[in-house]
Amino acid sequence: MAKRSLHTKIVGLTLSLSFFIILLLTIYFTYMNGKQIVEDRGRLALELSKTVSLMPTIIEAFETDNPSGTIQPVVEQIRQKTGAEFIVVGNKDGIRYSHPNETEIGKKMMGGDSQRALEKGEYYVSQARGSLGLSMRGKSPIFNEDGDIIGVVSVGFLVEDIENQVAKVLSKEVVISLLVLIASIVGSNLLSKSIRKDTLGLEPYEIANLYKEKNAVLHSVQEGILSVDQQGMITSMNQRAKSLLGIRGAVRHSKVDDLFPSHHLYEVLKTGEPKFDKEITWKEKTIIVSYTPIFDEKSVRGVVALFREKTEIEQMINALSEMKTYSEELRAQTHEFTNKLYALSGLLQLGEYEEAIIMIQGETSELQFQNQIVFQQIKDTKVQVILLGKLGKASEKKILFEIDSESYIEKLPEHINLSQLTLILGNIIDNAFEAVYGSNDPIVNFFATDLGEDIIFEISDNGTGISDEDLPVLFQRGFTSKDGENTRGYGLSNANKAVKELGGIIEVHNGKENTVFTVYLPKKV
Repeated sequence: MAKRSLHTKIVGLTLSLSFFIILLLTIYFTYMNGKQIVEDRGRLALELSKTVSLMPTIIEAFETDNPSGTIQPVVEQIRQKTGAEFIVVGNKDGIRYSHPNETEIGKKMMGGDSQRALEKGEYYVSQARGSLGLSMRGKSPIFNEDGDIIGVVSVGFLVEDIENQVAKVLSKEVVISLLVLIASIVGSNLLSKSIRKDTLGLEPYEIANLYKEKNAVLHSVQEGILSVDQQGMITSMNQRAKSLLGIRGAVRHSKVDDLFPSHHLYEVLKTGEPKFDKEITWKEKTIIVSYTPIFDEKSVRGVVALFREKTEIEQMINALSEMKTYSEELRAQTHEFTNKLYALSGLLQLGEYEEAIIMIQGETSELQFQNQIVFQQIKDTKVQVILLGKLGKASEKKILFEIDSESYIEKLPEHINLSQLTLILGNIIDNAFEAVYGSNDPIVNFFATDLGEDIIFEISDNGTGISDEDLPVLFQRGFTSKDGENTRGYGLSNANKAVKELGGIIEVHNGKENTVFTVYLPKKV
């Protein structure tokens, strides 16, 4: 079924209501006016008949030999002045003494509605058909000086004339009603155009669809989104923004000032110029905020703020960096194996078959041992990927990277993701490689187990160790023991932060012969 447009709905509803109301009012006022006209004519007829019945001339004429000669001229003059259709005066027997048509004088009054006046002396209004047609009549008895009823006065207005007057009133009301209906049509069209202008020409169902889509997009994105109007009142905020700002409950139509530092937001409202990647600190979080103004036809209507946590961006960068490092390490491993293949090819070409066999057996046994541990005892693919990359890097740097034969872990819980694991293991193992690089017999050992409630990773090296002065600041951001390098000092800090996010801890044991980093990650959050 096709959806009706807003214009059709507004015009249709307005016209229907207007027509219905106008019709009701027209019927009501026509009925009331018609009733009023009938009552007025009846009242006028009655008053005229009373007036004529009390005239001394009329009463005295009844005592003369020719009452009609006196009464007819008098009542005809009154009739012409008042606009009555007829004024008939009759005696007690209903014989006419006056009539607009003189030929009817002397004949009996018609209609049969004079008994109450002649017999009971009542004054009243009646409706009856006489010689001139159906009429509204005022009836009054005529009394002599002794109080006896000697005749009756009947003053009438034709019903046809009354109906014609009502029709004239109705025609005026119909004209007025049509003018009102036309005004309703014009007004509804103007209203429809005004509403469509405010809604940018969109239909209500299109606005509803946009609202649903906006909500779906608002709550599906990973960034926090907040929008405010010109007064700084919040118009929308997604759950991610609430999480980043530490807000609970509904905030719509609340002032933005108390929720987070909003001076940049008000600057954008004032100037209309966007601001990007502004750092704010709120509730021990460093948040990157971008502000974009919302414009209407003339001015800034509001601002949209986009929130991103700085640590998340850093983690993403670090994870990408680690992935790049693994890629380079795998290329190095490929390069090393290529060199070994060239060496093996040389031995075969020189006929040094025993040396070639020893070389193949050595490489095979070493690979089989490593692969057995990595693929059969380490059953989590994320850890496997990290270890394979580090094995290649160790081989290139001529470092003995040993994976303890007692290592064993099942698939890690879902809340431990690859980027976090890369930050933890990758940075600690790289730190161990750097500690032993260049020494006479560089060895780095790796051990992993998931027995108990925690997952434990242990990385040890036989490097130079860590000084007692450096231990307290080992995990501080920017700290490095390498002289003259200002681009380092973030690896162990990032690893420690990732461990804390997973609810774990890192322990450091600085022995005489080796340095041991032990990571404890709880299996349950």
